[in-house]
Amino acid sequence: MAKVNRTRSTSPPDGGWGWMIVAGCFLVTICTRAVTRCISIFFVEFQTYFTQDYAQTAWIHSIVDCVTMLCAPLGSVVSNHLSCQVGIMLGGLLASTGFILGSFATSLKHLYLTLGVLTGLGFALCYSPAIAMVGKYFNRRKALAYGIAMSGSGIGTFILAPVVQLLIEQFSWRGALLILGGFVLNLCVCGALMRPITLKEDHATPEQNYVCRTQKEDLKRVSPYSSLTKEWAQTCLCCCLQQEYRFLLMSDFVVLAISVLFMAYGCSPLFVYLVPYALSVGVSHQQAAFLMSILGVIDIIGNITFGWLTNRRCLKNYHYICYLFAVGMDGFCYLCLPMLQSLPLLVPFSCTFGYFDGAYVTLIPVVTAEIVGTTSLSSALGVVYFLHAVPYLVSPPIAGGTSPQWPANCES
Repeated sequence: MAKVNRTRSTSPPDGGWGWMIVAGCFLVTICTRAVTRCISIFFVEFQTYFTQDYAQTAWIHSIVDCVTMLCAPLGSVVSNHLSCQVGIMLGGLLASTGFILGSFATSLKHLYLTLGVLTGLGFALCYSPAIAMVGKYFNRRKALAYGIAMSGSGIGTFILAPVVQLLIEQFSWRGALLILGGFVLNLCVCGALMRPITLKEDHATPEQNYVCRTQKEDLKRVSPYSSLTKEWAQTCLCCCLQQEYRFLLMSDFVVLAISVLFMAYGCSPLFVYLVPYALSVGVSHQQAAFLMSILGVIDIIGNITFGWLTNRRCLKNYHYICYLFAVGMDGFCYLCLPMLQSLPLLVPFSCTFGYFDGAYVTLIPVVTAEIVGTTSLSSALGVVYFLHAVPYLVSPPIAGGTSPQWPANCES
């Protein structure tokens, strides 16, 4: 019987099946990040059905977002030790199960466990491995490939938001969750597209792999219940983890991790408080919602065009500087926000912030790949997205607590 071999290449192909990997990652970002954003559309229904306030229902979104990022390293470990395909398919099953069980919930606590923890865990197994696979298939066109793949979050939100609202109106919130559970099962299809590839860089340090293989062969000769089995398991686990996470000692990665930590804390509150701030300065409800629409659409444009721009020859060797420039521009926009007191001033703000928000999201995996290499990219992205977890959870409440109270016209 013929053996099934993994796809082999001495260098990233920069095309071919790589574009199918980009398509798969694009769909993964839709099924994870876009669907997560759309969960907030259910909040009014949850408040009415369970007779709870907004603060209690908002925890569902916080939990699924936090668990997705908090368990990102687990997704990397699963994909590294099993395969990216297995990890994403398993994550799709877990996430779909969370939505389906959530449709039978009888209290918010049930939704915390199903729609929050279980779905978040499933998304975690899919997100960082899918993004890492793009980095394995692309080198010269890496920024452009990531720009297309990461735009799935914005495009998916733009399309799914009205669709989810329509599903709620036609089938109630329970039916809508059930249908979303079926939609999220498409993650299994995305996982099937993630054809493994072995690069020359993957064989750069074979010594530790040889040690693990030798220990595994010795293990087969002894009883699975012996003390030698436990000793091998502990040694091999330490050996593999040491190899996978050796990048944690790299100074460049430490600097990147610190910047990501502060960036995640600073950028996330805007998506929560832009509308209340606009209302507080006299902008109407429709115009405030229009600002969020602008921000979302320009975010998509930033994903793709900034990836294309940084892929040009003049900027190809300066991805790290471009990433810092994008984060710096978002920070500059924040500093200018208190001076923007009208719609004509807030529209350019939404355009600028949205563009550079999409830009740095595209460049995070590109810069990470340049620092740690493709071999450790999955593990490194797991750590990078792990650093998003706590800021995503605590920064909106902290920002709300430290900001002045909105004027009365915000509530009208």
